[in-house]
Amino acid sequence: MSALTFTLKKDLLQKLDVSPLTPDQLSDKNISQISATLLWYGKQQLRADDIFLIEGSDTQDLVFEKCSAKVDYIGSGMKTGRIIVNGNAGAFLAFQMQKGELLLNGNAADFTACAMSGGLLQINGNVGDYLGAALVGDRKGMKGGTVIVKGDAGERTGDQMRRGLILIEGNVGSYCGSRMLAGTIGILGNVGEYVGYGMRRGTLILTKRPSLHATIQDCGLHTLPFLNLMFKSFSQLPSKFAQINQNRAHRFAGDIANDGKGEILILE
Repeated sequence: MSALTFTLKKDLLQKLDVSPLTPDQLSDKNISQISATLLWYGKQQLRADDIFLIEGSDTQDLVFEKCSAKVDYIGSGMKTGRIIVNGNAGAFLAFQMQKGELLLNGNAADFTACAMSGGLLQINGNVGDYLGAALVGDRKGMKGGTVIVKGDAGERTGDQMRRGLILIEGNVGSYCGSRMLAGTIGILGNVGEYVGYGMRRGTLILTKRPSLHATIQDCGLHTLPFLNLMFKSFSQLPSKFAQINQNRAHRFAGDIANDGKGEILILE
């Protein structure tokens, strides 16, 4: 069977919600039923075949072609299968994703991996603000899974992150790891101001020392054997982090104004 492919027919003028188009929700539908699936487009609902040219038959292997930054909620609540997105993605990519794989060959907007609890998300581009963060008004962000970003990330990455792994190969904006509860964030590029602000627990792994605020405590240079095990666990991931193997790091604890059990490790 060939992948079930959704190709945009024309440029979008308003936001499009494609949350019903996931492998688990389409698994028991035929092509006629899939074509008739209603999608919110602004304040109206349109059939899927009004917006997309739909080809293929394998509902466990979805492809979005010529995708646009106005296409929101790709992979929302995904529980199985694989989705490949060629082009850019809108807000809430992989929102509440539970299992499966999602590959984006482009850039993503804000709230990517928001409330994600499992699966693998790979972004071969840049991502906006609030990556792996909590919904507005919620107290817990990303709860599990793995996110790999080949480019840059915006502000508030991992805000209130509860569990999981985020690996970013580019630069990251301000307030990275803010109010972080647990989990791991790795960054190869530069990091903006107020990294770890309000952090309670969790680990930030950096390769370049950022400007640290007053309530991040310097704990000195350490040899940390667990780092070897951590980087070994990254060896099969499609990321530059798979090539790192070291256990020497400058450790900072914090935020000491908020319990202070988090840590920022700057690799030597």
